[in-house]
Amino acid sequence: MNRVLGIRRHPLKSAAAEHLDRTRVGKHGLDGDRTWVCVDADGTIGSAKQPRLWGALLDVDAAYDPDRDDVLVTTPNGLSGTAGTPEADAAVSEWLGRPVRLTRTAPQQLRRHHWWPDEPGMIPEWAADAEPGGDAIVDVRHDASDGRFFDFGALHLVTTGALDRLSAEHGAPVDSVRFRPNLVLDLPDDPEPGTRLTIGEVPVEVLVPTPRCVIPSIAHRGSPNDPSLLKTLAKHHRRDVPNFGRATCFGFYAEILAEGVVQVGDEVVPG
Repeated sequence: MNRVLGIRRHPLKSAAAEHLDRTRVGKHGLDGDRTWVCVDADGTIGSAKQPRLWGALLDVDAAYDPDRDDVLVTTPNGLSGTAGTPEADAAVSEWLGRPVRLTRTAPQQLRRHHWWPDEPGMIPEWAADAEPGGDAIVDVRHDASDGRFFDFGALHLVTTGALDRLSAEHGAPVDSVRFRPNLVLDLPDDPEPGTRLTIGEVPVEVLVPTPRCVIPSIAHRGSPNDPSLLKTLAKHHRRDVPNFGRATCFGFYAEILAEGVVQVGDEVVPG
């Protein structure tokens, strides 16, 4: 209990996670995390929050090499290339069935498609104009100082206690991979906003619970398609997000207060 169980890096936004034993964590997140994105023909960036367009990206592997500062992209049909090369663009384009390109340079207008789930409880209060089953184009956060493509925060975490309760509520095991966290912590509960923790060498402060989208219900990495999970989340995990309103949430974002190294098995302590 009170230890790091898993470390996940996502070098290409909305592609599969790398499972790590150890990583350096800087002020802007895990080394190499979410530094590349796909760009569609309409200029929007790739996000599985619109599964019709980008759900297949969840099964694409992306491996970050810290020594070379590059990312090797491999599709399930065996094509591969280094991100930023024609080979990588061609591999992902063939897998998705349309031309896309990979970039680590933010487009001038950084936007993405977003599909609102059919479950009404999955729509947050601040999306007043959203309709269940509707599509939208929304702005994406980009940290120009470090070249990251985040939806909200640089460090996303889930706890075993919350996962165990969700599995009981859902009547079936729910894998943490569905929520795409950076760290899986063996803690009995999610800490409240404002709580400070030290994870390995890295001090963090909890910001807000993580509002959820359709991605947890999408089939990827051995987890089957499960639309009913959204109903379970909406029924049991609707809560306040400070300064925003109520939303269906799972997991939490944290601010990184100082750089350091985190390893699987490291202690998680208050303060």
